[in-house]
Amino acid sequence: GEPVQARPAHRVAREGLAHVLEDRSLFASMTVEENLLVGNGADAASIRRAFDYFPALEPIRSRRAGLLSGGEQQMLAIARAIVSSPRLLMIDEMSLGLAPIIVERLLPVIRRIVDETGTGVLLIEQHVHLALGIADRGYVLAHGTVTVSGTGAELRANRHRLRDSYLGSSGH
Repeated sequence: GEPVQARPAHRVAREGLAHVLEDRSLFASMTVEENLLVGNGADAASIRRAFDYFPALEPIRSRRAGLLSGGEQQMLAIARAIVSSPRLLMIDEMSLGLAPIIVERLLPVIRRIVDETGTGVLLIEQHVHLALGIADRGYVLAHGTVTVSGTGAELRANRHRLRDSYLGSSGH
């Protein structure tokens, strides 16, 4: 096949892709609101929408991002991504460094964003069972190959398929 040509990040963003990196990539010395304002296409309406999805950020809108808790930083990173009204939102390791209870609170917000906006979400997550609680579909990759796939409900109901995909079949 023909080699894939790298495209500039600004062009990819204009085409509707927003990416939340595992390190969150916030501007630590800037406030919550300033971080939102640097989002692609940020305006008053999109920032209001971000605060609607993450109301805990509104009272701390003037706090520097570097002073936020891990959960607040993750909310801000996702909020900054959605101000651009992306067609596809990629979230890489949302749970990294967060307590499970925080992840359990964030996942329904991700589901709500999908349901209300039609934005597609690609959630790359090692905590599979938490992610499958909101997923329409799930895929397990091993060395770049899909080893297991199905609807979120199918995969939740067949946990042995997931276990076997990580540990190898037990032969039973």
